[in-house]
Amino acid sequence: MTVFEELKRRGLLAQLTDEEEIKELINAGKATFYVGFDPTADSLHVGHFMALCLMKRLQMAGNKPIALLGGGTGMIGDPSGKSDMRKMLTKETIEHNVACFKKQMSRFIDFSDGKALVVNNADWLMDLNYIDVLRDVGACFSVNKMLTFECYKQRMERGLTFLEFNYMIMQSYDFYRLFQDYGCNMQFGGDDQWANMLGGTELIRKKLGKDAYAMTITLLLNSEGKKMGKTEKGAVWLDPEKTSPYEFYQYWRNVGDADVIKCLKMLTFVPIEEIEEMEKHMEGAEYNKAKELLAYELTKLVHGKEEADKADAAAKAIFAGGGNSDDMPSTTIAAADLTDGKIGILTLLVKCGLCPSNGEARRLVTQNGIAVNGEKFTDPKGLVDLSEPVVIKKGKKIFHKAIAE
Repeated sequence: MTVFEELKRRGLLAQLTDEEEIKELINAGKATFYVGFDPTADSLHVGHFMALCLMKRLQMAGNKPIALLGGGTGMIGDPSGKSDMRKMLTKETIEHNVACFKKQMSRFIDFSDGKALVVNNADWLMDLNYIDVLRDVGACFSVNKMLTFECYKQRMERGLTFLEFNYMIMQSYDFYRLFQDYGCNMQFGGDDQWANMLGGTELIRKKLGKDAYAMTITLLLNSEGKKMGKTEKGAVWLDPEKTSPYEFYQYWRNVGDADVIKCLKMLTFVPIEEIEEMEKHMEGAEYNKAKELLAYELTKLVHGKEEADKADAAAKAIFAGGGNSDDMPSTTIAAADLTDGKIGILTLLVKCGLCPSNGEARRLVTQNGIAVNGEKFTDPKGLVDLSEPVVIKKGKKIFHKAIAE
């Protein structure tokens, strides 16, 4: 099976500019491709996972990845898929975030001996002359055409700044520079990036008279059509300081039945034949086995085998009852939030990130969805004694430890 066939079978491919050319290049290991990452935080998150796994797969097939870090475009912010303008980041914050990204990417991609590159678009974008850009690059873009793209249409009603309007031009210029400076002939990205990517292939064709290619990967959506990678506490990060390996494991262990096979196909390196065979017999306990496999494989990929083994053992011990809670996610409650060493159950659930609001916490408590130290907690006005650490159980599978400061 060729690498292109495997990408198709795993359901990773969305839109392609020229399927036959792209297939030929990546199967022969002759693609030098790039994926862009805007450093809007100091850690990669689950939203980046698809791209990182794709880069790893294609590198294993002999192709050369370029991780383009948006030190320059990050100063603008991509309006694609956003209803509001992004917060402006300082140059220092962006540089710090870029350094964090590089470190995390090395778990997925082999950067030794020039097998892959990390490039920062600040190297060329920050020194551009405005008049030169307008003349050399701006003349290649039709405003009429740009406004037909969904990423701009969605924002026109609420207001689109000229700053953000330039994002497509900057991303297209990135591809143009990478094509010239590094022989980069292909760009990959999320399906919401399609318009920006077409801009790059068009700019290369108009300026250089040469062909370059773009391919989008399927967005990671759950069965309800929502982007995966969010919890009540926010994003699921790849940095163990922001999302512990146990929390990361638990996120994947708790995906919906309808999503587990799709996630195994798109995100793991479990042989596709094995997953397809598993898919034929999915019922009852088989869903739990598949979720455990998914959680273990992804935790191993991001945090290493040792952390995956620990998270797997902790989850099974806690689920069986009476297990060691050392690796369980925990929250330290400030002394100021306690009265005589106690705290209201609703406040505790919100502070632990188990519920987004008091209203949601009240609903869970009154519907028998919460247990504290193994005992059902049904009084929304009840207090929890934190003189000793307590283990909170939400639903059937989510465990969390609360500790007084």
